[in-house]
Amino acid sequence: MYILTTPSVRRLYACLRAKSVCALVLLFHPAPGTAAVLPPSTLSLQEAMGLTLQRNPSLAVFDFRERTLSGRVQMAALRPAINFDAEMENFAGSDGSENAELTVALSSVIELGGKRDARVAAVNSERLLLDMERQIQALDLLGEVTRRYVRVLASSERQVMASDAVRLAQDTLNAVHSRVAAGAAPRAEKLRAEAALAKTKLAFNAVQKQLSADRVALAAMWGDVAAEFSVNGSALYDVGSAGDFASFFQLVEESPRLARFASAERVAAAQLRLARTGASADIGWSVGLRQSRETDSTSLVAGVSVPLFSGRRARGEITSAQAALDEIAPQRASVRLDLYTQLHRAFSLRAQAIDSVRQLRAEVIPTQMRALEETERYYRAGRYGYLEWVAAREELLDTRRALIDEAAKALLAAAEIEQLTAASLNALPASTAVEK
Repeated sequence: MYILTTPSVRRLYACLRAKSVCALVLLFHPAPGTAAVLPPSTLSLQEAMGLTLQRNPSLAVFDFRERTLSGRVQMAALRPAINFDAEMENFAGSDGSENAELTVALSSVIELGGKRDARVAAVNSERLLLDMERQIQALDLLGEVTRRYVRVLASSERQVMASDAVRLAQDTLNAVHSRVAAGAAPRAEKLRAEAALAKTKLAFNAVQKQLSADRVALAAMWGDVAAEFSVNGSALYDVGSAGDFASFFQLVEESPRLARFASAERVAAAQLRLARTGASADIGWSVGLRQSRETDSTSLVAGVSVPLFSGRRARGEITSAQAALDEIAPQRASVRLDLYTQLHRAFSLRAQAIDSVRQLRAEVIPTQMRALEETERYYRAGRYGYLEWVAAREELLDTRRALIDEAAKALLAAAEIEQLTAASLNALPASTAVEK
């Protein structure tokens, strides 16, 4: 951090005129020769994402759901059970047990219509849908961790700016004190400068607390309660370029949010096939031995059972399954429209924020720095009053706040685009990728 004195303003303006990366680094970080090396605890966005994917408990539920489906596949692949039946007749009565008959048999069902294959296919299709849901959940997590990381970046830069504001207010107070002591300015100016310094200190404390809260919120994504890390605040201004909306929407068409409907269609189609197998009656069979005490003989017995009107009984389930399948297409169309709207809003917001960041850096801030330099010099020479100097200083600080806000908007919109497209903007082709 440093004080925006006249020499420092000149250095910053020169960097901004050159449109180099050092402009923002110098504007919000120490001057060359005083910049500290980033500590080992500096956390990158990629590291935050990796920690979240490894430790966030919301993804662990998919492992249990996968195990549940594995068990269902095993159950669905089983053939009908074979039953052991025993039946005794005439073992009590007026004749005692002389006419008793004992029948023992094995029985089961012959499934027709491909029921077992349909059951297995239905569960396997649910597995594909589960994979899509896992990807969507991961995208939602990465989107949230990106948003929280951007908030930490913005709060970190606001802390730097608030520190600069305190130093500027202190520098102003020192200059006013010198003029008041020399009898060149009324004592009221010193009192106002002291009040301004107190206000900037209060603002600095508030920003510090907000930064701490944002860091805790980010660390909570991977279950870290300490939140002992720092970030490289200059990454806030790496906003890139707007890119091409049509290319982004093409990625949305291929994203898991729409691809899941293809998986849902497979699930519904498998359920419909399973329902249709219900129209094929299963044949029950039994075979066994019967021993008669009355005739002192043993005989072979066999039986077959076929349910009647099974096709009629299955119509309701088939109708329900067909309706579930038909419902998916309009659902996909509705979600596609919603995604189009969300993407367009995020794309427009990002494009506008990028333009604002570039204009603030290239035009507004350099002009205001020149104005502050002139005002400070003329105040010290006694040609400008205290209010002119303070106004020039506050205008520059307000623009720096606006720059932080616009840069944060651009990155937050980029995070939403990445979440919708399931693709990193840094990994896109040259026609759509952001320009560094």
